[in-house]
Amino acid sequence: MLAAMLLPTPPQRTPAVSSDVNMPALIGQSPTIRQLHDAIRQVSDSPTTVLILGETGTGKELVARVLHDLSSRRAGPFVAVNCAAIPDDLIESELFGHERGAFTDAHATRRGQFEMANGGTLFLDEIGDLSLRAQGNLLRVIEERMFARVGGTEPIRVDVRLLGATNVDLEQAVRNGGFREDLYHRLNVVPIQVPPLRERSEDIPMLVEHFLARANQEHGSQKTIAPEVMDRLAGYDWPGNVREMENLMARLVALAANPVIQEDDLPLKVRARARTRTLAEDVRRGAVSLTQAVDAFERELILDALTRTSHVQVRAAKALGITRRILKYKMDALGIPVTRPRARPIRRQAA
Repeated sequence: MLAAMLLPTPPQRTPAVSSDVNMPALIGQSPTIRQLHDAIRQVSDSPTTVLILGETGTGKELVARVLHDLSSRRAGPFVAVNCAAIPDDLIESELFGHERGAFTDAHATRRGQFEMANGGTLFLDEIGDLSLRAQGNLLRVIEERMFARVGGTEPIRVDVRLLGATNVDLEQAVRNGGFREDLYHRLNVVPIQVPPLRERSEDIPMLVEHFLARANQEHGSQKTIAPEVMDRLAGYDWPGNVREMENLMARLVALAANPVIQEDDLPLKVRARARTRTLAEDVRRGAVSLTQAVDAFERELILDALTRTSHVQVRAAKALGITRRILKYKMDALGIPVTRPRARPIRRQAA
């Protein structure tokens, strides 16, 4: 939409790519990811502005890059701007550029991101974090079909397709007065929702294998994952989504002592949250009662703490944030046997 506004007569472009183009970067076979693939194909070669919505770490910039790569603009630049990382007093200069002497540190003329994206795609990430002033400047460019560099007067026209992304509920932000309603409607021409991992758990094994292979290649290793570990990962809710998974696979490959990654190699947070989700599903299905689920969860946490502290109850209780007396009470109630810590060998002093 922005490209059509900025250029009265857009140049002739090559035909759109076929709809069967593979998108290996967006891995998965779940219904939700297939819907995302379909949405991307439908709008990839359109000049229409697209607003990409989704939680942190779901891959919104990845979707934007695929939209660009599948479009007839793929030979042009793809310019990504993280709006949240730019101070409010610099955003105008960052987007539209500045002339020499426009402000104290403007020692030379500088092109903005709109100019650098000419003939291609401009991706504004975290657009919901723009200040109201910056939102007004962006809206003016869209509506007036041109802009001038900071400190300049000459109007500049560019052929740019605009993509935006946010993890903010912009409709709520509009109601709260934190986002301009007119800009929201300009941006929200075609919304694309990127699903979180917890809504496509059947894709998790494929993603795990993908990031594991990448981490193995980077570290020159050939580590694999035990089946019970894959079960834990599939039951985890992944609050950090794909980004969290990528980082976790890199950590496991780097730190796991054995060629086969075991449950003990997983961070406690992952094991605990995965088990919580599994038990919650069991309760919903009626497979276990709430009391049984709570007991099973407590038992696993206590056994894990005891293992990590070599069965020293004082240390295990501290790790769990409870007293040793409460720990002993729970161990007795849950039938957890007492394992004596291994005695340290006594070093005899030389005579």
